[in-house]
Amino acid sequence: MSEYPEVLGVYSLKIDAELGAGRTSSSHDNVTYWYARQLSKHEFEVQPLNAQHVPSGVRSQMQEVDFLSQYRPEMDYYRLHTVPALETLLKKIRMGEQAFFNGDLDEAERQFIKALMIDDKSVDANYGLGAVYSEQKDFDKLKKVLDTLLSLEEAFSEKHRFKFNQFGISLRKNGHYDESIRYYNKALEIVESDEHLYFNLARVFFEKKHIRQCISSLETALSFNPEFTEAKQFLSYCKKWQEDA
Repeated sequence: MSEYPEVLGVYSLKIDAELGAGRTSSSHDNVTYWYARQLSKHEFEVQPLNAQHVPSGVRSQMQEVDFLSQYRPEMDYYRLHTVPALETLLKKIRMGEQAFFNGDLDEAERQFIKALMIDDKSVDANYGLGAVYSEQKDFDKLKKVLDTLLSLEEAFSEKHRFKFNQFGISLRKNGHYDESIRYYNKALEIVESDEHLYFNLARVFFEKKHIRQCISSLETALSFNPEFTEAKQFLSYCKKWQEDA
């Protein structure tokens, strides 16, 4: 029995298009290619392929009857174009991550940029490049990557939970406080009940000496998890610091 979600491969969607009007009108087939996944027994998901043959952009969900009646499998296309492109994309991301781990920020930047040339909406590549610019304290380039990440809801999905937490911490540790607050607020629009996000946001407010906001964020974190030891200790410290001040 299959486990879901399951990658089905590339499928084509053919739409009849009319050109011109009256006697001069003609029709032709407009064919687009989509990356398909089966989410459950009767639910499917499609995502358009970009010019480099990799899935990129908005994902759409539909029921089985609609998917099977509209989309046609393209096994050769998937094997000859999409699989090699996805393998190259993954290779560039892994090389960038290894270079970053080794402290070679210039090489990491090169590899992540190469990955983004294949898929400019790659969450992993954008997080990697953002981490590079955060370490380099290159504010202008960091802002562009941050804007991209904030536009990608997938960047805050459970699949990328570790990376989006690490990226927020990197912003704070490198002194990008306003960007870090903006980033965490966006994350909390999508993941509303994550006590760790509120805790990390509180640490940014503390760095900015915004103690009231810091305390409020810690109290919210504890409302979701009353046994959050680090948050209780931090809250106690902040209240004492406020009283002494």
